Amino acid sequence: MTETLTPRAAAERSLHNQHMVHADFNLAPFTIAWEVTRACAYACVHCRADAMHHPDPNELKTDEAFQLIDRIADFGNNPILIFTGGDPMMRKDLHELIAYATEKGLRCSLTPTATALPTKERLEKVRDAGIRRIALSLDAPRAEIHDAFRQVPGSWQRTMDILHRAQEIGVSVQVNTTVAKHNVDILPEMVQFIQEVNAVQWSLFFLVPTGRAQVESMISAEQHEQVFNWLYDLSQSAPFDIKSTAAPMYRLVAIQRKRAEQGADKPVTFQGAGFQYADGLNRPTRGVNDGNGFLFISHVGDIQPSGFLPVTAGNTRNDDIVDVYRNSPIFKDLRDVTKLKGRCGICDYRDVCGGQRGRAYGVTGDYLETDPACIYQPKAA
Repeated sequence: MTETLTPRAAAERSLHNQHMVHADFNLAPFTIAWEVTRACAYACVHCRADAMHHPDPNELKTDEAFQLIDRIADFGNNPILIFTGGDPMMRKDLHELIAYATEKGLRCSLTPTATALPTKERLEKVRDAGIRRIALSLDAPRAEIHDAFRQVPGSWQRTMDILHRAQEIGVSVQVNTTVAKHNVDILPEMVQFIQEVNAVQWSLFFLVPTGRAQVESMISAEQHEQVFNWLYDLSQSAPFDIKSTAAPMYRLVAIQRKRAEQGADKPVTFQGAGFQYADGLNRPTRGVNDGNGFLFISHVGDIQPSGFLPVTAGNTRNDDIVDVYRNSPIFKDLRDVTKLKGRCGICDYRDVCGGQRGRAYGVTGDYLETDPACIYQPKAA
């Protein structure tokens, strides 16, 4: 399906897939999100971090951050390292950390908040330090909806301006959209804006109830299924890559659709939408999930399966991050699909999907329970 992608989007997907083919999630995470600060000028209604306006005095210091980067590099697989927050641009030593991580061979990306901080000069500075991709949140095709969600007047236009600015200086652009009740019916109107900024990827974050995000804002399981099918159709012609974040069930839907197209009696070889699936060999290359190819580090060094699953397995100030990821009971349970419960535990797609563990935790209090956003009824159910 790469024939519809722009050359840059196709090249970045190809590189992603090359790394993914050799990934062993038991040994190392494929993606690491590092909340370098919780400081942020925004007060978004869904904020995972429950961000604050000023830096926490207990956040990792520069020397501690360098030591952490050294240990991340020791995973040995050159993982993607996302500098996030809060607003990472509020961290004064940000470009030093990016440059150091790049020197260590990590593939760095940045998720700034749409404030006055990402000037052309500062974007060029982080680009020169090693940032490969910048991702910004755009949650609606109209300013009044986006600005109300972000609770900052003018944030929609500022987001568009920064996306254009980043693209103009040669940095790959990704658009993140939180999918919830406020925008689920207007997602098709977003496509023109994703194309306008020449984004290489549209990453749709399906709301997980954690931080400020509430269960009442989640769309229903039926609506999730409808959006997944629409995304699959869009992926056939979109010039940008499409990724479902916090919704591994999209892979299930994409596989089912591909099977229906090719015939149920034929092995399906599917590549796209952020994952590969070789049905004939029964060897899926899975997308990352909480604690399973994904690792989160908080601003104070807490080691967690993801920002959407705030269960702490250790702290970088006292514990070795490589050992925690590989050997912590929490992380090992999340990588063992036989530990899953309910419909997820008996699902015939559990190896390629596994359900979103943060949402299961946010709704039920048990991160191994069924993901309530999934409508699929397993054959064994």
